[in-house]
Amino acid sequence: MGVYERQLNLVAPYWRRIALSMVCMALVAGCGTASLYIIKPTFDELIVNKNKEMLNLICAAVLVIFGVKGAALCSNAYLMSYVSQRIITRLREDVYNHIQCLPVPYLDKMKTGNLMSRILNDVGAVQITLSDSVTGIIKEVFSAIGCVGIMFYMDPWLALGSIFIVPVAFLPVFKVGKMLRKTSAKAQHTIADLSVIMHETIAGNRIVKAFGMEAYEKNRFRKENESLLKFTMKAVLVRAVNSASMEFLGGLGIVSIMFYGGHRILSGGMTAGNLFSFLAALISLYEPVKRLANINNSIQQGLAAADRVYELLDQPIEIIDQPHAKRLEPVRNHIEFRDVSFGYGDKHVLSQISFRVDAGQIMAVVGMSGAGKTTLINLIPRFYEVTAGSILIDGIDVRDVTLSSLRSRIAVVTQQSILFNDTFKNNILYGDIRKSDQEVIAAARAANAYDFIMKLPNGFETTVGEAGARLSGGERQRICIARALLKDAPILILDEATSSLDSDSELEVQKALENLMKGRTTIVIAHRLSTIKNADCIITLANGRIVEQGCHTDLMTRESEYRRLYELQFAQFSKEDRGIALVNS
Repeated sequence: MGVYERQLNLVAPYWRRIALSMVCMALVAGCGTASLYIIKPTFDELIVNKNKEMLNLICAAVLVIFGVKGAALCSNAYLMSYVSQRIITRLREDVYNHIQCLPVPYLDKMKTGNLMSRILNDVGAVQITLSDSVTGIIKEVFSAIGCVGIMFYMDPWLALGSIFIVPVAFLPVFKVGKMLRKTSAKAQHTIADLSVIMHETIAGNRIVKAFGMEAYEKNRFRKENESLLKFTMKAVLVRAVNSASMEFLGGLGIVSIMFYGGHRILSGGMTAGNLFSFLAALISLYEPVKRLANINNSIQQGLAAADRVYELLDQPIEIIDQPHAKRLEPVRNHIEFRDVSFGYGDKHVLSQISFRVDAGQIMAVVGMSGAGKTTLINLIPRFYEVTAGSILIDGIDVRDVTLSSLRSRIAVVTQQSILFNDTFKNNILYGDIRKSDQEVIAAARAANAYDFIMKLPNGFETTVGEAGARLSGGERQRICIARALLKDAPILILDEATSSLDSDSELEVQKALENLMKGRTTIVIAHRLSTIKNADCIITLANGRIVEQGCHTDLMTRESEYRRLYELQFAQFSKEDRGIALVNS
């Protein structure tokens, strides 16, 4: 479906209001036509024939005409503003909802600022298109029809000759429209790039300042801003040239009619009132013609933004449930990876992964950076879809259950503590918004977060700040653990949940994690191998494959990759401890 058809589909549900608006525009055009017609009796009866009796009648008619016109304009403005605002509200909501349903791999590739630009800037540009196109076209077309009617009424042959000039005036409009659409598309891309820069540098302002990169970021922003200025001024120039050419063609037509009509008045073939009324209609005709050209320019700019909006809306949504999918029950027996493989395009990340973790057990996944650990655990909640093999929960393939029920059974705590700029209470309630205040407090206590929350001025109603910037790493992580505790899911995924913490914070978080893991089937990615000694099973990944598995004691008694990693890490930590002791001495 083309962009024009999609725009019309957006408008279609509001056809009643648009029809009423068309009636208002017809009244406006009719009043304009009537005001043009009055020129003839005003000129002939009052100025030429000195007919005093017509004065009161003409004044009353003019008052009625402009009163009706004003009311119709007001009604039309409200109706069309309502339609355009409702359409844009719906479109913005559709775009946001669609983004929420897009698959993780697509969102990983897209920049946050770019997506924000689609919702705010591009949808806003579409609004201009809708309001200008629907309101403007209806109004100007009716006005043009009224002017043409007056012209034919005054002199059909002269009107027929004048009409031939209109297509000539429209010739540059179509070429200009294509140029504007291309330029506007480039401008919209540049706005998106500016949004990306602003989002990244504002969110990462501490890094910018810490590395003294303020000048670099200012220069990067300046270059993009100058590019936007260049595209904007190019569009302004194109519109200005188009407007100038139409003015000249319009002036040429008016001069031709004045020359021809003047000779007819001198020869007695036309009255002065007819000529002046005809000229007024012709001049009035060129105004809607010019405005229609400007509307086309605005439409082309809006269509460039609409292309970007629909490009996003056409992206396939997240994994869809199979027709036979059923709800997943809580884990009673085991989770099993059976010959699982996964890759991004031609890049193979995991190959023939097979293991089993029984209900209530703790499975640890270790390996060097880039081994595929995080990718492996992302396959369980189906953030990514396996390319071969299958993942089974109690013997049921996760592709045969509904996505919502699968994810409702899984709680995730990651290395990156994701918090929202909301209260502590609402951040914890994100685990399950149906839970009570007492359950929120219980989850905070179990996560060792209650004490530091209650020391704050407003307790649980205190706002955490954007991304939890007001909290320490350990405090942020304990809120995330409280959120997972509140969800009370039978499957728990811990993705290096303590890797970025100092020793004191790690101790507090580890205690909270122990409370969280009780009675749950847990899969842990561990950065510090000392934290997974008590895991029921440990698997070691290398180059996307399992090279060994067993418990800590078993793996340490043989020449294993796990033992090598453990000893390497132990030596590193011992070296750090010696350095700290040397500094303290």
